[in-house]
Amino acid sequence: MPHIIIEYTKNLVEEGDIPALLQKINDALLEHPTIIPIGGLRTRAIRLDEYVVADGVQDDAFVHATMKLGGGRTEEQLQLVGDAAFNTIVEHFQAIFDKRSLALSLEMQILDRPTYKKNNIHLRYKK
Repeated sequence: MPHIIIEYTKNLVEEGDIPALLQKINDALLEHPTIIPIGGLRTRAIRLDEYVVADGVQDDAFVHATMKLGGGRTEEQLQLVGDAAFNTIVEHFQAIFDKRSLALSLEMQILDRPTYKKNNIHLRYKK
């Protein structure tokens, strides 16, 4: 953990540069190494081919990010990384936002229940 899942409408494929967005989000979060463990960070995108935005009449677009984090972080830490991720999304899409209808959002899910995982990626960064 954390995992960031970006859902985006297919009408953003041409100009959205989603691979660059994913890297920017990772870079922004990794500026907070005491909050975000590098070996646990996963950022991915899911293109939505079927969707309706608002009344479905316009070619509206949206990007919704879900950030899943394990428990144990303070409210201040959550605010810091939430702001970092959302501000990165806003900056990435600002030019598109300025010229078309676009909704941007981020929700944080704090997983305070046990999760099951096996990950040896952390070992690479401990060396």
